[in-house]
Amino acid sequence: MYRPRLARISCSLLLAIASFGVSSLASGQDVIRFGAPLPITGPLAPEAVKQQQGYNLWAEEANKAGGINVGGKKYKVEIVYSDYQSNTPRSVQATEQMITQDNINFMFGPFGSGAAKAASTISEKYKMPTLAASASSSQVYDQNYKYLFGTFTPNDTLTTPLTQIIKAKAADVKKVAILARNDLFPLAIAQEMEKSAKANGLEVVYFEKYAINTLDHSATLSQIKSLAPQWIFITGYTNDLLLIRKQMVDQQIKSVVTTMIAGPAYQEFIDAAGKSGENITSASWWHPAEKYDGKDIFGTTSNFVKLFKAKYNLEPDYAHASAAVCGALFQMAIEKAGSLDREKVREELAKMDVLTFYGPVKFGANGQINSLEPPVFQIQDAKPVVLFPAAIKQGELKLGVN
Repeated sequence: MYRPRLARISCSLLLAIASFGVSSLASGQDVIRFGAPLPITGPLAPEAVKQQQGYNLWAEEANKAGGINVGGKKYKVEIVYSDYQSNTPRSVQATEQMITQDNINFMFGPFGSGAAKAASTISEKYKMPTLAASASSSQVYDQNYKYLFGTFTPNDTLTTPLTQIIKAKAADVKKVAILARNDLFPLAIAQEMEKSAKANGLEVVYFEKYAINTLDHSATLSQIKSLAPQWIFITGYTNDLLLIRKQMVDQQIKSVVTTMIAGPAYQEFIDAAGKSGENITSASWWHPAEKYDGKDIFGTTSNFVKLFKAKYNLEPDYAHASAAVCGALFQMAIEKAGSLDREKVREELAKMDVLTFYGPVKFGANGQINSLEPPVFQIQDAKPVVLFPAAIKQGELKLGVN
């Protein structure tokens, strides 16, 4: 059977993020190899960059500190990247190749709920502890797998507080239109939005899916416009949402509330959307305004933000932070186990209950984190302003989209 050749990147993490060359740590040096299949090319490439940046920052900090302490012996961190070209079946192939051919000790899951779920079957088959940095959908964790853990809370932890804020602050909102990318995470969060809306007495007047790689949404948007919803809720990834927002502007579609998940959490979305991004609401799993004093290698949230800015000249978002904390959690589990034995490390992850720069981390019986309160925010004056939770609230909801 033909299997497409997968580009692999092995780096010592001291190289630039965009490096596609192969480098390895000094020969004879003890290393722990982490496999990271990512969509480095293709439409999901912007998301892959974020995860690489988070992983690389963690690895660099771990290596600066001498490496990971395993029973009194220090091991350097090495991450092996594989480009599955934004193709979910290839992410499965990449995962198996990394486990069986690349001498990987532990795995980071591929990007998104769909690819993470598909690849988790391989991790389970080989009993490979895997941390998924970007998988929130419950369908990823309902397989009763023992070796998969994820750092995103379930999708309803985003949609429920968002809906409650809109209901409390926008009495004119009665009708909701939902448009979802036909992919596991975007569709799952749209379905949770539908549940949240109905539970709060709102009428869902439209719910449709659009195919991956759709370039023309004009007919769909025209139909939504004809229904005159006060709230338009759209899911997808950065490139999807920028395209849809542009086509909304072209059709002069306005609403009391416009929500997009997950692109607005990224600074590049805000920059690219410009004025059309103003007042768009969204939600994410982490925000740099949070203030945690963690027990991980980064310590405080503010220290993580400082280190990230120094390395990349960027404000970190939830995708960066989730990837970095996955590395930090592996480090803590390995050091607690005092071993590179996969089963011992898996056991430490399963019983983990620790405060990190990302927040409190505790995994449920299904492997999904259940200890976070994700923030809701709105783009105001080209910046994300946190509306919820109260502990880190930065402003009030503004109604209307330009």
